[in-house]
Order: sequence, then C-alpha cells, then structure tokens
Amino acid sequence: MHRIIVNTLSIAFLVTGAAMLGASITLVGALLSPAAHAQTEVKLGDKKTRRTPALRARVYEQLARAQAAGDAGNIEEAIEILDIVKSKQSSMNSYERAMMHNFYGFIYYGEERFDETIAAFKQAIDQSPIPISFEQTTLYSLAQLSMMQGDYAQVVDYLERWEALNDGKIPPKNRILKAQALYQNKDFEGAKKYIEEAIANHEADGFLPDENWLTLQRAIYFELKQPEKVKDIIAKLIRLYDEPKYWIQLAGMYGELDREEEQLATMEIAYQRGFITSASDTYNLAQLYYYHGVPYKGAKLMEDAIASGLLESNLRNLKFLGQSWQRAKEDKKAVPVMQMAAELSDDGEIDAQLALLHFNLEEYEQAITSANTALEKGGLDNAGNTHMVLGLALYNTRQFALALDELAKAESFSGSRAAARQWTRYVEREKSDFAARQAINAGS
Repeated sequence: MHRIIVNTLSIAFLVTGAAMLGASITLVGALLSPAAHAQTEVKLGDKKTRRTPALRARVYEQLARAQAAGDAGNIEEAIEILDIVKSKQSSMNSYERAMMHNFYGFIYYGEERFDETIAAFKQAIDQSPIPISFEQTTLYSLAQLSMMQGDYAQVVDYLERWEALNDGKIPPKNRILKAQALYQNKDFEGAKKYIEEAIANHEADGFLPDENWLTLQRAIYFELKQPEKVKDIIAKLIRLYDEPKYWIQLAGMYGELDREEEQLATMEIAYQRGFITSASDTYNLAQLYYYHGVPYKGAKLMEDAIASGLLESNLRNLKFLGQSWQRAKEDKKAVPVMQMAAELSDDGEIDAQLALLHFNLEEYEQAITSANTALEKGGLDNAGNTHMVLGLALYNTRQFALALDELAKAESFSGSRAAARQWTRYVEREKSDFAARQAINAGS
C-alpha cells in the first residue's frame, strides 16, 4: 500500500521560548507602605528562619517617586531618581538595596532592555537578607527572562534556587518552564520528565492541562521519535480543544504509523467537518482516496478544488486528476483533463497516456495524433508501448503498412517485443485478408 504522509508531521514542532512563556514576566513592581515591611521572621517549615529589615519611609518615598515617573512614561526621570537613591546605598539596608535594584530592572524591562533588566534583578537577589517571597518572585522573573534570552541552562538554575526556598508543592509552571528550557537545549529526556510530572500533577489536582503544555509534550515525544505517544497526545488535544489542525496532524501520525485506514477515516472526518481548507490538505486527501481504492471521490474532490480555485490548474494537479478519473474507469472524463495536462508538459508521457485513453475509447484518429505527439516530444519511459498503441490505432483505421512499421519499431524494445511480434503476425494476416476481400469485391 502506498503511504501518504499528511503534511503535518514533516514539520518539526517549533516551540520558542517567548511563544511558550504564555504569561508576561512576573515583576515585583509595586511598592507597599513602609509599615508593611517592618522587621519580620519568615519560617520555611523545618528550615531556619530569615530575619529581614524594614523598608524605611525616606527610601520608600524616593522609590515611590521613581515608580510614579516610570508609570507616567518618564523613563529618564525615573532612572535619575534611582541613581540618586543608589548614591546613598551605603546607608541603606539589604532590603532597601534589593528594592532599588528591582525598580531599575522594572524600568529597564518596560524599555525592553533585557540584559540590563537581568543584571539589575541579579543584584537585587544578591542582597542579604531579603524576604523570601521577594527573592522567589525575582528568581522566577530571572528564569523567564533567561528563557527569552536563550540562556536555557540558567533557566533551570534559577528555578532550582526558587524550589530550594519553597516550603510547599512545586507549581506546574515551574516544571513547564524547566521542560521548555531543556527542550530548547535539546535535552529531550530531561524535558520529558518535567512535562510529564507537570501534567500528571495538574490533572491529579482536578485541572485540565493547558493547550500549550500538551503542544510542548507532543514536540518532546516527536523529537524522541515516539510516534505512538505523539499520536496519543494529538488525540488528547482533539478531545480537549478540538482544533481543526489537530485532526490533520492526527491523520499524519496514522500515516507515520502505517495505519492507513485510520488515516483516511480521520481525514474524512476532518473533511466532513469543514477542516480541509488548504490546497495541500485537499491534495493529500485526494491521494489517500486514490491509493485506498476510492479514486472517484479523489477525482471529484480534485475537480471541485480546481474549479473553485483552491487548487491551481497546473501540470501536477491536472495529471493526477486525469489519472484519478482513469483509475475510476471514467475515461471520457479523463480525456479533456489529460489534454490540458499534455499541453503543459514538455515531454511526451502524458500524450502517450492520452493516446492509450483514446484507443480504449475507440477514438483511433485521436489516438494516432496523441501517439505521434508523444513520440515527437520524446522523454518516454517506454517508447515501445507508444509505438504499439500507434500501430494498433493505424491497424484499426486500415493503414496496414504504417501499422506494421510501428509494430516493427515496438519490437525493437525489449518490454514490448513479445506482444509486438504477436500483433505483427495478426496484422499481416488481416492485411492479406483485407487485400483478398478487396480483390473479390473489385472482381464482382
């Protein structure tokens, strides 16, 4: 059975850092009142406590001014205010310095100055001690920014530092981001571990996985050359999200797995639901019909697509449409299509097929014309067969001498030699009988 691979899994599933992040970067960009930052203790389960200093009013006021300027779009003014604060950092405590660096990062991020954003956030978490929630949020922001910048190893490092501070369940977003980074770094086995954990834990909590999580999981399995799992993930995407593209992709996977009947059935469902809208998918479905023994459906699909303009009326499409009509035993419908295809072809192959079509329809004069055109154009895979068709068409128009000349030419080709000899003997007898009958008729 000829296998058609629908044009979905010839692609590599592209998963870019920026596209897969989904949500925007998490930034600590709002100030609380100084009272909210009084000296505190934060307990992490059995881990040691962390004492953090307060954010004093005079520092708070300057940072609030910088934030207001930044929010108003006055970036230079905001940075100038922060520079003034920075000039006095020797008198600031660790939390105040961390908040100052954080606001530098916040402003740089708004200007898409990502290298400076990362540098500022790194300085923020270098201060010690700082509140654990602040450190975790900044570490996660750094992981996201590193993902955007393509520093995939650093993504994993920041997330592991985040997890070392955590005293509860690790949220799925952490594992997803790790999986993304490892995928981009071509550590597909590592990525597989984290994506599977994230989805399994999320589902165990009673939630559905996000669509882009499953898309990433599909991409990972694809890279690991696990087509059965790719197929299962696409089926899951259909169950949960039912996008047209997933039906086409599922058909493609059935093709990869040599499950042709399911491939055709899936494409038919997609077609009935109106999901087959592109030229390539339409052509692929027509091919599936052809190779699965329902060429009439394929021909009708091609004919309608060409008529609507979805498919171009070019050599490839016309040739395949004509062949589909032939295989469906609709030779009369095939003839005009093959004539158009022959006009577009530089070699004589389609003219040779057209000659055979005319011969089978007992249109011998047209068969002679097409066969001669085919031989003149040349480039035939089996010129002997074309000489044979031409010889037999000439025989049927009682042009015996010319017919025998063509059969002699056919005999010079190994592929048509045996048949040509048999027909030569037959045509010679017919020629003799015809001459005898003419003589009798002339004498009477």
